[in-house]
Amino acid sequence: MLATAAAVLFFIAFLINAADISTNDVFTSTNVMLLGLTVLALHLAGVGTSWAARRRRR
Repeated sequence: MLATAAAVLFFIAFLINAADISTNDVFTSTNVMLLGLTVLALHLAGVGTSWAARRRRR
């Protein structure tokens, strides 16, 4: 899920940069790209995964 969010943020950063859209200082293409890298790093660190390590013993 976080990898998909990172891909969306990278695509938004690409559109802002390619279309030369003027935005305010918060939503520049560099800031959106850095948010995407942060989300991607969280994904690679295992945050938000749905794997459960717990197993029931009988």
